[in-house]
Amino acid sequence: MKKFNIRKVLDGLTAGSSSSSSSASLQPGNRENDVIQETLQSEHFQLCKTVRHGFPYQPSAMAFDPVQKILAIGTQNGSLRLFGRAGVECYCQHESGSAIIQLQFLINEGALVSALADDSIHLWNLRQKIPAILHSLKFSRERITFCHLPFQSKWLYIGTERGNIHIVNVESFSLSGYVIMWNKAIELSSKTHPGPVVHISDNPMDEGKLLIGFECGFVVLWDLKSKKADYRYNYDEAIHSVAWHHEGKQFVCSHSDGTLTTWNVRSPAKPAQIITPHGKQPKDGKKPEPCKPILKVEYKTARAGEPFMILSGGLSYDTVGRRACLTVMHGKSTAVLEMDYPIVDFLALCETPYPNDYQEPYAVVVLLEKDLVVIDLAQPGYPSFENPYPLTIHESPVTCCEYFADCPAELIPALYSVGSRQKRQGYSKKKWPISGGNWGQGAQSYPEIIITGHADGSVKFWDASALMLQVLYKLKTAKVFEKTRNKEEKPSTDIVDEDPFAIQSLAWCPESRLLCVAGVSAHVIVYRFSKQEITTEEVQLLEVRMQCELNEVDSPDVGGDQASAVSTPGASSSPQSSAPQTHPSTSSNNSSDGLRDNVPCLRVRNTPLKQSPGYQVELIIQLVWVSGEPPQQITSLAVNSAYGLVAFGNGNGLAVVDYLQKTLLLNMATAELYGSSDPHQRQPRSPRKARQPSGGLCDGNDGSAGSEDRCKSPTSGSGSPSHSDDESKHNFLERVKSKSKLISKSVANDFAKMSRKFSMAADQKDGNVQKQRSLPSQKCASDVSRRKARTIPRTQFVSKSNARDNSFSRSRSSSVASIDKESREVISSLHFYDCLSRKSEATAVASLWLGTSMGTMLAISLNVPSTPELRLQQTVGISFCGSVVRLKGGILRMALMDSTGSLQPPAYECWYDPNAPEDEKERTRRRRPASPPSTQENQDSHYAVVCSDKQAKVVAMPSQNCVFEHNITENSFVLRADVVIMPAGICIACFCANGHIMTLSLPSLRPLLDVNYLPLTDMRIARTFCFSNLGQALYLTSPTEIQRLTYSQETCDNLQEMLGELFTPVETPEAPNRGFFKGLFGGGAQSLDREDLFGELAAGKASRSLAQHIPGPGSMEGMKGAASGVVGELARARIALDERGQKLGELEERTAAMMASADSFSKHAHDMMLKYKDKKWYQL
Repeated sequence: MKKFNIRKVLDGLTAGSSSSSSSASLQPGNRENDVIQETLQSEHFQLCKTVRHGFPYQPSAMAFDPVQKILAIGTQNGSLRLFGRAGVECYCQHESGSAIIQLQFLINEGALVSALADDSIHLWNLRQKIPAILHSLKFSRERITFCHLPFQSKWLYIGTERGNIHIVNVESFSLSGYVIMWNKAIELSSKTHPGPVVHISDNPMDEGKLLIGFECGFVVLWDLKSKKADYRYNYDEAIHSVAWHHEGKQFVCSHSDGTLTTWNVRSPAKPAQIITPHGKQPKDGKKPEPCKPILKVEYKTARAGEPFMILSGGLSYDTVGRRACLTVMHGKSTAVLEMDYPIVDFLALCETPYPNDYQEPYAVVVLLEKDLVVIDLAQPGYPSFENPYPLTIHESPVTCCEYFADCPAELIPALYSVGSRQKRQGYSKKKWPISGGNWGQGAQSYPEIIITGHADGSVKFWDASALMLQVLYKLKTAKVFEKTRNKEEKPSTDIVDEDPFAIQSLAWCPESRLLCVAGVSAHVIVYRFSKQEITTEEVQLLEVRMQCELNEVDSPDVGGDQASAVSTPGASSSPQSSAPQTHPSTSSNNSSDGLRDNVPCLRVRNTPLKQSPGYQVELIIQLVWVSGEPPQQITSLAVNSAYGLVAFGNGNGLAVVDYLQKTLLLNMATAELYGSSDPHQRQPRSPRKARQPSGGLCDGNDGSAGSEDRCKSPTSGSGSPSHSDDESKHNFLERVKSKSKLISKSVANDFAKMSRKFSMAADQKDGNVQKQRSLPSQKCASDVSRRKARTIPRTQFVSKSNARDNSFSRSRSSSVASIDKESREVISSLHFYDCLSRKSEATAVASLWLGTSMGTMLAISLNVPSTPELRLQQTVGISFCGSVVRLKGGILRMALMDSTGSLQPPAYECWYDPNAPEDEKERTRRRRPASPPSTQENQDSHYAVVCSDKQAKVVAMPSQNCVFEHNITENSFVLRADVVIMPAGICIACFCANGHIMTLSLPSLRPLLDVNYLPLTDMRIARTFCFSNLGQALYLTSPTEIQRLTYSQETCDNLQEMLGELFTPVETPEAPNRGFFKGLFGGGAQSLDREDLFGELAAGKASRSLAQHIPGPGSMEGMKGAASGVVGELARARIALDERGQKLGELEERTAAMMASADSFSKHAHDMMLKYKDKKWYQL
């Protein structure tokens, strides 16, 4: 355990890396006993992925094991997701990243075959918790189009684009010399190529007969023993799929004209039946009109009742705009089931795995582009099963998320109790049919909650405990606003330019259950949690007018700390009227009726609002238009239940609202918060007329964006540079500019911010650091100090958006240096704490810390009335403490640490039901402040931890001396930073744009972990990456999936135990009874010894140039990764012995082969000698 003395911090501070440095300054007045013991060491950290939740992004293939009851889904980026019972999930990834075109289970054997678009097939071992590839086979001369693996067979049929069929032994992954060539399969008289193989299957009653379907409409029944075609079936339309009847006497083909043809095996001349399920039948007996292709058909029989014929596609061409449908034909009835998204694939789940028995289908799994639906075939109306998987993350695009580990234990039951009332009705009563696998036995038992904000204004709470994910509760924030969307308009699952209700950021207090959300339309909503339903007659609304004048600012170098001074600027302007003004919708800033002014972006509904149990609206705060300019988006948000305050900031300044008294306490520009200690030299600009569009790249919080740009959703972008060289930087910007018409405006602002930071890093690297920066700041007409909330008057007006082009193509210059000059100081971080903010203070008081994008940390002292009664009567006092410390880059996170090195949490109020009776409310309503730090004269009692996107500092309070400093990165910048609690201490966790994840010890800021994990390739990662306590983190890896990871060594060591098991030992069902007469007269299924046909002795060896065998890491690697401790050493020793024995065995086999070869050579030599020994020379 290493000890750090605050008086001697300059001694022993040599830890650091080549790209980062630490320095410390002596803090006066410390005593000898001021020692903080640091318990965190580098061995406490290790980074690894844990689980992935959500719907597989861009699915392409699906398979099901009917015995193990496991579902596998492959995607277009090569990822593989496996699902068992609720809570049993697994994620794997093919290294190539090619699309998965087909999946085949080795039923009840714990293995899976995947075929990829790069013409490779892989064998996965599912008998271990983290599946691994055992073998791979890469085809080099032919393209794979279809695969078929018969039940209980080790021979895999592979169809190719050339029309040939190759056979692979799945045990050794070696090719057989047996090949079915296309020219032998088709008729000799045919002059055209039949096209790729689109179907392969064996006859259910005769394994020696193989049915081959070609794309052109040609079907062949191939005899494997005689190596020739028994029957050939020809149809004019292209084939998409083929399905057998279980008796093996009939099969059905689906065609591109929307028809189904039924063929008798022994009658190849013409189909026994031709039907068009969705075609209109003409009265004159003519051929029905062609329909859309039937992409897939399945033919399943039932012992009691009519067979099922299930198909996708085939709709009439006149059904324009109709959703994708699944058609279920059962006897004379036909049911058309509409789906929300296009169908990728479907599978009928049957009671038996044997193809030659009655199938007895009981459900259909339908894989859609963005959903997974399971339909119950046994109940009338075909209801769907309730899906237990967390596949609705992308129901509306995720715009922000937060992660809370080690929450209060009663939170999850409380959220579940109110969320269970939101569940839809009408689901099937049966259990979820995909029920394989077992849960893990991990020791991680603390509660974890994930909160996601979405583009439609909804907020979802998820139970993330024990590596699982389950939705608890859904809050719809948009219901408090008027909606202009038409009823017939379908909701979109893609983020569009205009998502006026999108959630931009949120603040949540788990102890008091207080929730505060900020939307892109510059609105803030405060919610309280209640278990009782209420009806709010009129919603409480507070409108805030933040008006600023642009000034030029000359900033000194941010490297040094500025001396802080206490100032209290006046903020006593007369309150303004808050009555709304009705303006007709305009297409520009200047309408015929003048500029829009004092109008919010959204209109709050003026009818009574029924609020169900759960989160209920307490107050709505809206920023209004000012002289034709829309309000800027909110960049920081904080709420505190003990003080009853909510604070938010943007590019204009800071606002503090008392949500208990419904008043505005503070509305000031950032420049006025400095008072006399303003470090910037602000020079007035010439008076400006009505503002015009800037047209250039600006910061994400800049006020020069388009009129509705700050009322757009925080959309996900594509691509971001992770290097700072000038050439790649400019190429990146030019690529972004070329796509400006397609990218959302807010993403443009994000790219501008990133580009500016990369430019700064490059300039610093070259030694050309500018000592002065020019940035517009604010001279705010702070006209409101306190204003009572009003209720919505019942007036009718609609506030529509005024769109204005602010694309990249209108940039003034491609130079990133010019962007830097257009930056504006915004409020980037806010936190409430009980602390000593002034140098002269001896007792901790309520304070608000705020950090700016220019690296300045400011403090505001709050005088909160002591009792609940006085709190509702008296006004909260505000005094300004000036700047505390300055850092390089924009401030991301601030925290408070006491003299023992423990993290000091903000004060909070215990939760109470606001709608409960007063006596019960008073019993539970208690304020629990953070333990106030004790201090004496000239003694620092606690420390402020401040982290920016460039460096971190630890500042002693109240002396405001910087005791530790660390430059986190020079060539990149930090995207997310959090002060987190680990089992052995506290630290700072950082995620940088260059993909590095780092942790720093506290208070000494020693680097403990630095791993190059994930380069920033998508703006979505930057928006959603977040750390949590106990070494947990997550980010949105795709629009539909959340990736969780851990940076804790303890969690990595226990990960194998915590993960669930996919494979469980299950007996294979008995084969169907052939019956006496079928066994006597040979009417049952005919078996085939495929080894005699496809083995090397019978078929020979395949060409080596056709495919290359690649051995996979297999289970050996999995065992090596899982081994740990003494048992791990024994396992590794056993693995080494196994490998040594395997090598010795191979050596012995090679030696035996050489001996056999020598014996053969000796025999041949002896025979040659006997043949010629008695002959004369002239007889040779």
